[in-house]
Amino acid sequence: MTDDTEDRGWLLVSVSTAGAAPALRVQVWRKLRSLGGLYLQQSVCLLPEREQTLRQVRRLLDRVRRQGGTARMLRMALTDPAEKRQVIGEFNAARDAEYAEVMERLPAFREELARERERGRATYAEVEESEADLERFRSWLAKIDARDYFAAPAGALVRAAIADAETDLADFEQAALAAETGIAVPAVGSEEPV
Repeated sequence: MTDDTEDRGWLLVSVSTAGAAPALRVQVWRKLRSLGGLYLQQSVCLLPEREQTLRQVRRLLDRVRRQGGTARMLRMALTDPAEKRQVIGEFNAARDAEYAEVMERLPAFREELARERERGRATYAEVEESEADLERFRSWLAKIDARDYFAAPAGALVRAAIADAETDLADFEQAALAAETGIAVPAVGSEEPV
């Protein structure tokens, strides 16, 4: 997540893949969406100007041109404060929607840990499977954070929820260890030595 309140410029990106390979359109759309582009209309999007974003957009536009499409990137400024607030609000709303999707799916992860524990299936295999699931959440969050240019409000809630899920997994892992070894292990965060 980048909490960027500095007054920086903006990139207006326009791409046409007419005459190019059909797969190029999907590649362009995916790349601009992964950068968090705010579409103003079809094939035209807005991005905050950042060094990393600028570099990736330039590479994308070069690829579009090499593959027979047309592309343009214009640097611009939002001089009207109300318009700038509205645009930033739209960026934050898009990120909050992504964060909300993560929040919708996290309870199922935690419920699965509870079910497996209740069934007496706190095992190493379940720990590994759950670690992989949690890593997918972390990766998903990292991708959203990378395009969260203006610190969307829901970001902090999701990071806290993932931290809680990490604690649940650590407790589940301790239960699995105790089940396999027969040695009771204190819960995560307790002061008792292991």
